[in-house]
Amino acid sequence: MMKPRHKRLVLIVAAVAVLGVAVMLVLNAFRSNLVFFYTPTQIVKGEAPKDHAFRIGGLVKAGSLRRKDIVAHFIVTDTVNETAVSYTGILPDLFKEGRGVVAEGKLENGQFTATEVLAKHDENYMPPEAKAAVDQAQRAAKTLQR
Repeated sequence: MMKPRHKRLVLIVAAVAVLGVAVMLVLNAFRSNLVFFYTPTQIVKGEAPKDHAFRIGGLVKAGSLRRKDIVAHFIVTDTVNETAVSYTGILPDLFKEGRGVVAEGKLENGQFTATEVLAKHDENYMPPEAKAAVDQAQRAAKTLQR
């Protein structure tokens, strides 16, 4: 028969073990659902993951949008590099060439296949990630020109 002190110790150890397993499961789920953001320049440099989803952001290159039924093909640029994107579905009403865009999906055979496309919501707004990507690429281009 166990003493009350030992029973409490076993109960505390079991509670800590259950809590540890719960924390591990939550962190694993969070990590697997985390979607990182990459620019076309980072994709060209090979920094983007090849095996799981991520977001790409920048500007939709003027003259690059082609549609066939509900499949859209366009190019996202950060003004330095470009990445071809394909998307099956209805594009947001505010999606336009020359405007900011963030797309979520995977790289497949050198092309980004988007599962979701997010467009800006007014004339003075660009998704923060896309604006940062364009600004960073422009700064890098200016540095290279010097």
